[in-house]
Amino acid sequence: MIGTIANTLALLVGTAIGCLLKKGLNKRFEDVLFIAMGLAALGIGWENVTNNMPKSHYPVLFIVSLALGGITGTALNITGHFDHLVDKAGKSNLGKGLATEILLCCIGALSIVGPVMAAVKGDYTMLYTNAMMDFVTSMVFGASFGWGMLLVAPVLFCWQGSIYLVAKFLSASFFTGPLVAEISIVGGFLIACSGLALLKIRDVKTLNFLPSLLVPIIFFIIKDLTGWF
Repeated sequence: MIGTIANTLALLVGTAIGCLLKKGLNKRFEDVLFIAMGLAALGIGWENVTNNMPKSHYPVLFIVSLALGGITGTALNITGHFDHLVDKAGKSNLGKGLATEILLCCIGALSIVGPVMAAVKGDYTMLYTNAMMDFVTSMVFGASFGWGMLLVAPVLFCWQGSIYLVAKFLSASFFTGPLVAEISIVGGFLIACSGLALLKIRDVKTLNFLPSLLVPIIFFIIKDLTGWF
């Protein structure tokens, strides 16, 4: 868990530095940072999709995942409940910032395969690399959205910690290349959706699509248990 702890600490420190820098920014520069984050999310999301699409063994799985996940999330009104909690804190833009950074930090090969490598081989290289990237990212998000972005840290810790524990004590072989590719494709679309929201191009309720990330996992569990597909 050393790598995950280091990654979490890097995110906390980066966010704190960004929040302290925010005090010296006027509204004009804050708007520029929002645009920068939106563009970055669009680019990173598209990169995840294009890099992993050729690796996919099930070309329509991401479509089914987005459709089923979007319907499920909308029925549960995940975005509505989350926004209600954020509104209580009086932070109108915080929800979009949290959704975007959580996806950026948690969805990707480094954050998924890294804990597996740490659990199986004791190799923390990927997690340390991810920590450095999250450190820089969290500084910008902290400067853009403020102290509320510290909430990303426990989400990241639970995400990577869960993967580590599953790989360590249950089955490391479950996190295969094809599964990581499918999750990364779906995650890439969600990250891009966050970018659209930040740029005010389309107010996509990204959090309603979070259940989409579970569809590839459920699919591979059924595939492994039944031998279908």
